[in-house]
Amino acid sequence: MRSLPTRRIAAVALTAAASVVALAGPAFAHVTVNPGAAPQGGYTAVDFRVPNESDAASTVKLEVNLPLDHPLASVRTLPLPGWTATVEKSKLDKPIKVHGNDVNEAVSKITWTADAGTKIAPGQFQEFRVSLGPLPTDSDSLVFKTLQTYDNGDVVRWIDESKDGQPEPAKPAPVLKLTKADGGDGHGVTASPAAGAHNDSSDHAASSDGATKASDSTARTLGVVGIVVGVLGTAVGVLGLRRKNGGSAS
Repeated sequence: MRSLPTRRIAAVALTAAASVVALAGPAFAHVTVNPGAAPQGGYTAVDFRVPNESDAASTVKLEVNLPLDHPLASVRTLPLPGWTATVEKSKLDKPIKVHGNDVNEAVSKITWTADAGTKIAPGQFQEFRVSLGPLPTDSDSLVFKTLQTYDNGDVVRWIDESKDGQPEPAKPAPVLKLTKADGGDGHGVTASPAAGAHNDSSDHAASSDGATKASDSTARTLGVVGIVVGVLGTAVGVLGLRRKNGGSAS
């Protein structure tokens, strides 16, 4: 008769541990902009990092919408073998000035479509590199609403905007934070290495960024493991107490 409560306690502990792991998992699989920050007024190159979240389908298309409330005059994609990039432009309600010239249209969407035989398979991710600029000086962030299409027809809409003081939405849009520029080249533009160019300092920065993200992921993983161990430890403690009390009663 004593085995039934024992089994129930163990089942509850295992269920709680599994729930913690399940809830923690999706936090590592968002579509993101990397690096996540760049100086205002300058040019930069970023990667849209796209993980495949499905266990049964592969990603075959990515649509990134660029904000027209803060239009970017110069947008260039880096060729990616196996993928075809299509750039769409839209007319601006109000022209913007870039190096003294009026710009009447800006890129509003970039679509990458996988060629035959190419895909982001389960357990894989891909990075789509873009050069952007000049970045606005009157905003502290740029939001890139993104759609991820799978070969089974499913479309994941990464379009929800995070708000201060509220939990992160389930499908957050990729965000590029804009920081105050320390300096420039005299034209309101901060120099940045060309996409694909080798640069020791940029390699070091990328390495540091990667190390930081790896450290953050490790910390989160260890935190999850700690919670699971704590739940199981509590269950074992309760089980031991029940056995002790049961032994005393007998």
